[in-house]
Amino acid sequence: MKTKRFLLGRITGIAGVAAGFLLAGWAMPKAGTAFAAQGGTVLEYKMPAGQVLRYLEKQESREVGEVMGQTLESVTVVTNAYAFRAKGRKDKNHLLEVTIDDKTMSVISVQGDMSPDLTAVKGKSFDMVLSPLGAEVDVSGAEAITYQMATGTRSVASGFKIFFPDLPDRPVKAGDSWPSSFSVEEKAGAMTIRFEGQSVNTLEGFETMDGMACARITAKLTGSISGSGSQQGADVLFSGTLKGTDVWYFAPKEGLFVKSTSDSVTEMTVSVTGAQNMTIPTTQTRKGEVKLAGR
Repeated sequence: MKTKRFLLGRITGIAGVAAGFLLAGWAMPKAGTAFAAQGGTVLEYKMPAGQVLRYLEKQESREVGEVMGQTLESVTVVTNAYAFRAKGRKDKNHLLEVTIDDKTMSVISVQGDMSPDLTAVKGKSFDMVLSPLGAEVDVSGAEAITYQMATGTRSVASGFKIFFPDLPDRPVKAGDSWPSSFSVEEKAGAMTIRFEGQSVNTLEGFETMDGMACARITAKLTGSISGSGSQQGADVLFSGTLKGTDVWYFAPKEGLFVKSTSDSVTEMTVSVTGAQNMTIPTTQTRKGEVKLAGR
């Protein structure tokens, strides 16, 4: 049996996996169709065939766990570079070829440097289907693109399931709000992790960004995380809550997601049973940014 310190490093790493891709965006449960504005602005993704959108993403998280009076910390920094090439319509939705131009991950924990080798995912592509209102209809092609972490094999699919912000199904003006929600389940080695969240998006006004007139939207997010599985011969169960704020920009004329910045706090309790029984309160703080880098 590994030491308690080693096990806690593995468990808090799982918690980081759980919270790390939240607030990158959130998927609406159903797609809709845009219609002419009546006293408001229509927000709709416009992706003509042949258009290539390049996005840069950065996430930084700090996770702190405590057991028997001992405080242990891990820090994770992730950078991604993606290209989305529009391939035309699939029914009423957009068919996109997604290419992972670059991906890096630095993980420093109580065990030292646990950064994974991501060479295998760089340059890989898959097709995804996106609705005009931002629902990720199909990202199943990303499931087969995987890499190894200390907690087991992970797929890149989870981040794409909630990448694009959700748009309202009606014209909106400053001060208007609309809800969105997501429910995502994924495997991380021997762990099964489930995320559920709700957000309220509010159109605050309009700003010029990168030469485009953009809607500035603030989203308030609340959610829950749960999971179970095994690590190093021990059974693991965790649950928690999260709160966060996302500020994102959308260019109505161009039909483009331009930028988002996000902050979140996740509070979790990790219960471990086996040769050693522990209850580990864990807090993660996270900052993220996604920006359009080329079109």
